[in-house]
Amino acid sequence: MDPESQRATSPPGSVVRRLAVPGGVLAAVAGAFAYVAAVDPNEPGHYPACPLFQYAGVYCPGCGGLRSAHAFVHGDFAAALQANAVAVVAYFVFAVLWIVWAVRSVRGRPLSLDLRTVHLWGLGALLLVFTVVRNLPFGGWLHP
Repeated sequence: MDPESQRATSPPGSVVRRLAVPGGVLAAVAGAFAYVAAVDPNEPGHYPACPLFQYAGVYCPGCGGLRSAHAFVHGDFAAALQANAVAVVAYFVFAVLWIVWAVRSVRGRPLSLDLRTVHLWGLGALLLVFTVVRNLPFGGWLHP
């Protein structure tokens, strides 16, 4: 029996089982976003301060991520981008990857990300440039 006809005759419960892990990941991420939407990070005392900023006065690549998520969930995309532009890009990358993962899971195919060393170095370089620029005087528009 070929794989296409085997998938067509698979019981409906197997599709639900295949979507269990992607669904669980989506539920966890949605829960985290719901919490950040309900508990405003702009009000002091709700979340711990970034230790790098608190002790060195330097914005790390994650600084402003919670404020960005809060603004994003509330539909204020300009404020989300201003708080942490890299985080907003990461939200969209996650959404695309999750959709691909869910579709492949329904079809019974594993998700394989072929990240090579050059991709990881490139991502690290991008985060490093973002961090340096947001901490320079002309990068003030990237401050959270």
